[in-house]
Amino acid sequence: MPSMAVPPTPGLASFLKSLNANPVETSIEHFISLLKRRQIRSSRACAVATTHLLIQVLAPATPFTALLARIRQVGARLTAAQPRELAVGNMVRRVLGLVREVAEESPESASGGGGGGDSTADAKPLSHRPPLPSSISALSPLKHGATAPAETTTGTTTTTTTITAPSPLRETHAGRPPLPTQSTSYAPGPPAATSLFGIFSRPETPSPASTPAGAQSPSRAAAHMPGGAAKEHRERGSPSSSSGGMSGGETLSGLREMLDELDSAAEQIAGVALDHVHGGELILTHTASATVQRFLLAAARKRRFTLVHVESGPNDDGDTRGAVLMGSGRKAGAAPGGGGGGGWGGGGPLGGEDDEEAGAPAEERFRPLTAAGVSVVLVPDAAVFALMARVNKVVLAPHGVLANGGLVACGGAATVAAAARAHRVPVVVVSPVFKLSPLYPFDVAELIEVGDPGRVVGFGEEGATRWLGEVVDVVNPVFDYVKPEFVDLYITNLGGCAPSYLYRIVADHYRVEDVNL
Repeated sequence: MPSMAVPPTPGLASFLKSLNANPVETSIEHFISLLKRRQIRSSRACAVATTHLLIQVLAPATPFTALLARIRQVGARLTAAQPRELAVGNMVRRVLGLVREVAEESPESASGGGGGGDSTADAKPLSHRPPLPSSISALSPLKHGATAPAETTTGTTTTTTTITAPSPLRETHAGRPPLPTQSTSYAPGPPAATSLFGIFSRPETPSPASTPAGAQSPSRAAAHMPGGAAKEHRERGSPSSSSGGMSGGETLSGLREMLDELDSAAEQIAGVALDHVHGGELILTHTASATVQRFLLAAARKRRFTLVHVESGPNDDGDTRGAVLMGSGRKAGAAPGGGGGGGWGGGGPLGGEDDEEAGAPAEERFRPLTAAGVSVVLVPDAAVFALMARVNKVVLAPHGVLANGGLVACGGAATVAAAARAHRVPVVVVSPVFKLSPLYPFDVAELIEVGDPGRVVGFGEEGATRWLGEVVDVVNPVFDYVKPEFVDLYITNLGGCAPSYLYRIVADHYRVEDVNL
C-alpha cells in the first residue's frame, strides 16, 4: 500500500516554499490567512515572511511612485490582518525607506531627468548665488561682514577683497572697535574673523549662504506638512518620475541584506554577552527566547552564573520547561495552543517567539543551558517578588519595542519589571533592531492581545461553566506593556543604548513619511 503524502504544517517554512510556486496576490492572501490564524506569530518569523513576500512584490522597471503605492498597499493589508505584530509594519517601513534611498541615489535623480518641481534637480548651482540682500537685519553677521565682493586675479592666485558695509551699530556704539576687513584667499591661511552678534536674528530674506531651498530633501520637507500635503509633496518631488522605471537590482540587494541582518542579529547580540554578564551573578529571565538563550550561552563559555527561569504561565509554561530541559520548545510554526501549555507566547521559547531555528534539524537546535554548566532554577511567576531581592540582573526578551522606550513582552513581564524596579535591580532587554517600531503607545490596550481564558480557569472544572459567565470575567493577557522607566539598558545588534536613545535608532532606520502606512 503506497504511503500517503502528508501536507506540511501551515507556518513559516511552508509559506516560504510556496512563494515561488504561487502568484504574488495568492501569496499575499496566504500570508494574511496565516497571520489571522496565528500560524505565523513570532517577531522574527513575521519579519522573515514579510521580507520574502516584498521581494516577490518588487517588479523590475516599475515606476517609483507606483512602486511606493504598491508596497504601501500591501503593507496596509498585512498590518490590518494582525496589527499587534509590530515586526510586519517595521519591515514594510524599512523596505519603503530602502526604495526611496535607491531612487535618490539613482542616475536619473542626479541628472534631474525625472524629478518634480520640488526636487533637487531644480536647485541652482552654488556659483550662481544671488547678491547679498540689502534688507538684512542689523544684528545679522552678514551685515557686519561685507557686501558685494570684488574679485581680482593675479597670476594663479584669486583673491576676494570684501569691503566693510556701514552698520547702524557702529553709529550707535561708537566705543566698539570696528570689525576688521575680511580678505579671503584660496591659499591656506588663518580663519577669518566673524561677528557673533545677531546669530539668533532671522533675516527678512533667505540668506544666500544657506542651503538653497531646492536642495532640501523631500522627506525633510514633507515632515512639516499635513498628511495630504505631505503625500502630494512626496509624489511631486520624488527622485524618479512616474514615467521612468526603477532598477530592481539595488533594491533586491538591500532586501537580501535585511535578510542577512535577521539571521545574524542574535549572534551579534551574543557577541557582547561577556560585557554584561559577570561571574557569580544570579540572573533572572522571563520565558525562553532564542535570543536570550544565545546571549546566555555565549556568556556561559567564560562565566559561571546561576539562572532563575520564570515559567511564564499560563501561556508559555510548557514551552519554558521544554527549553530548560531539552534546549528547545515545541516545533517552530506550530499552531497556537499545541501541547504542553505553550502556544500564545509573546516571548516564547526557542522556536517560539524568536523562531530562530524554524525548520532546523534537531542536532542544530540549542542545547540546554545546564549542558553548558549553568545552574538553572525554574520558578513559578508567583515567586518572582520573593526572589528579586537576591537577583543581580533581569534579562527580558520583547515581542516589540516602541519608540518611547517601552516594550511589549510576554504576559507577566510587567510584573517582573515592576518587582525589579522596587528592589533596584537593573533590567536588561535584548532585542534586535527589527523589533524596534516607530510607533508610540498612545493606547496601551490596543497592544495587549487576549488569549484563551480556559488556560486560567478550565471550562471542565466543576461549576466553572455556571459561575464564569455570571460572576466574573476571566481575562488572559498574552502580552504585557513594560514602561520605559522600568528598563535600564537595551542591547541590540548595533550595541547597547538607554531607552531614551531609541528615538535616534528609529530616525536612522525609518523615514518620517513612512510611519503611517
